[in-house]
Amino acid sequence: MTTSAAGESPTIVRGVCPHDCPDTCALDLTVHDGRVIKVVGAADHPPTDGVLCTKVAFYPERLHHPDRLLFPLRRVGTKGPGAKFVRISWDEALATIVERFQRIIAEDGAESIVPYSYAGNSGLLGYASMDRRFFHRLGAAQLDRTICASAGAMGYAATIGAMRGFDPENIVDARLIILWGTNSVVSNLHFWRLVQQAKRRGARLVAIDPLRTATAEKCDQHLALVPGTDSALALGLMHVLIRDGLLDRDYIDRHCIGFAALAERAAEYPVDRAAALCGIDAGEIEALAHAYATTQPAAIRTNYGINRTAGGGMALRAIACLPALVGAWRHPAGGVLLSTSGNYPVASAALERPDLMPLPRPRTINMSTIGHDLLHATPPIKALFVYNSNPLAVAPQSGEVVRGFAREDLFTVVHDLFQTDTADYADLVLPAASHAEQLDIHKSYGHLYVQVNRPAIAPIAEALPNTELFRRLARAMGFREACFADSDEDLCRQAFDWQDERLAGLSWEKLKADGHARLHLPRGAAPFADGAFPTPSGKCEFFSETLARAGLDPLPTFIAPREWRESDLASEFPLALITPPARNFLNSTFANSARFLAQEKSPAVWLHPVDAAARGIDGGESVRVFNRRGEFHARAVVSERTRVGVAQATSIWWRKLSPDGRNCNEVTSQELTDMGSGATFYDCLVEVCRI
Repeated sequence: MTTSAAGESPTIVRGVCPHDCPDTCALDLTVHDGRVIKVVGAADHPPTDGVLCTKVAFYPERLHHPDRLLFPLRRVGTKGPGAKFVRISWDEALATIVERFQRIIAEDGAESIVPYSYAGNSGLLGYASMDRRFFHRLGAAQLDRTICASAGAMGYAATIGAMRGFDPENIVDARLIILWGTNSVVSNLHFWRLVQQAKRRGARLVAIDPLRTATAEKCDQHLALVPGTDSALALGLMHVLIRDGLLDRDYIDRHCIGFAALAERAAEYPVDRAAALCGIDAGEIEALAHAYATTQPAAIRTNYGINRTAGGGMALRAIACLPALVGAWRHPAGGVLLSTSGNYPVASAALERPDLMPLPRPRTINMSTIGHDLLHATPPIKALFVYNSNPLAVAPQSGEVVRGFAREDLFTVVHDLFQTDTADYADLVLPAASHAEQLDIHKSYGHLYVQVNRPAIAPIAEALPNTELFRRLARAMGFREACFADSDEDLCRQAFDWQDERLAGLSWEKLKADGHARLHLPRGAAPFADGAFPTPSGKCEFFSETLARAGLDPLPTFIAPREWRESDLASEFPLALITPPARNFLNSTFANSARFLAQEKSPAVWLHPVDAAARGIDGGESVRVFNRRGEFHARAVVSERTRVGVAQATSIWWRKLSPDGRNCNEVTSQELTDMGSGATFYDCLVEVCRI
């Protein structure tokens, strides 16, 4: 580990941003007297190119925040906001966990214990390594980690075969770029910088989004469709392409299956029908279809917001069909991209050791329905171990989540950097190390570089990284398997299949020395120019036998937002609420920063002037946003940035830092997506009124 001791000159340590963002930036951390005093983007890492988002540029404030958790704590009062805790030793904390876990296992079985985690730390070690080994060996319930991407990933993979697409670095050569459901300026900044290069070279930019986002404002065209209608738009585009013969028949015949069936399905979505469903003009669909077919290279960059409605999986599936129809895959700068993660040969089984699980396999709990399951699961959940997540703030229908966490018979452990909303309901709170205090290895879902995160400083006070915490817990539980003695370097060596051709010439030792390396994939290549899709058939699957066997429609189709289908509900709650992250937050991360709280001011809900006027709302006043699940209060903002019939709430505020102690997830639903059992945050009808 490279650090600077007291009195020494500052040193620079190479790190990696660990947050749930496609950019996975390389960081240069300046360290002096045991503190990180500056963080900048690494200039020698091509995707980062010396540039950071504002959130990470002020990272020293987060690392050395006065509210960082420093020692293990035990609750001594009631659960909830204002809960009281006292400092204890790590030995006492581990002994308490072991005693409670052993008692629960004896009385109720190990699957009554549930780990709850997601991508608060996206490093391969911090996200899924020693923690998974521990819970697998324990026999705890498995967690279905569905809260973000599972629906879209399943729909996309059913078509393309894996989370792969065009090389993001090739986008500079595209002539038409469709930014579909992605606010790249805010959530994919480094890709946006490449898009700007393409625009300077003459590319036309089209945004498809219910909101006039910062990205949409900078595009040549913006299609403001109704939330949850993306698949209808994709099918309408297919209809025009097929009707007008705007197809690459050679590519379809050679590299696709199911075209005849797809053509029959697309015939059900004439332009007028698709336009009515999407709430846009039919001419916009006609024009975009013709531009897409006749302007090459044409690239579609999409993202996971699309998959958070009832038909989210089908939406990504329908979009993924489009490039093959027009032969866009022939071009290095053409095709579609949802995620680059499928390019990385991650050795998940070696890291996580699922072979440690008992047979029969323990039950699975869906993280998106944790509120319901805490109150109604059979057998009951008796213990939760929360890390890399803040479910009290981020999980849907948070009123139920709160009631579940408030159960007096529920034993809860939270491992975090801060006293989050969730930590207020814990029996034990354990201090977590930041990424600057631990070794890790990273892939990305927005570029093609493997990176090493070196520890810049020693863990502050008694904080521990996930790997060391679960190493100690395994010892305390008496687990004797050799894998629990693996060091972090051992885990890094195990993280990838280093013999895979995509890592040709690379080893852990070389990567550790160099800091980053691009996957061994040809630059300037089109991944599916000659087909070879990683699907069961080896082709782009317009018709999917995999989906058919799962009892799903094998063809792309439109699945209406669930709450539309209930006419009484739609008349009582006429506004569709979507809740994208506030510009200064990343989910609930950074939402306790004084700097960023001051910039966001307060929770806000954006309304179109027509909707605001109908409710006597002028803007600036406090309003109540509500449905049958709950309510929250926010500051009204009246703006044409959102379309008529759509309300936008900035997310995700910590509940205890919100004026009324609630956030937008009071009203979101625990209903699940069409495939992948994902969360349906954007399938949510509400009403808004003045307080």
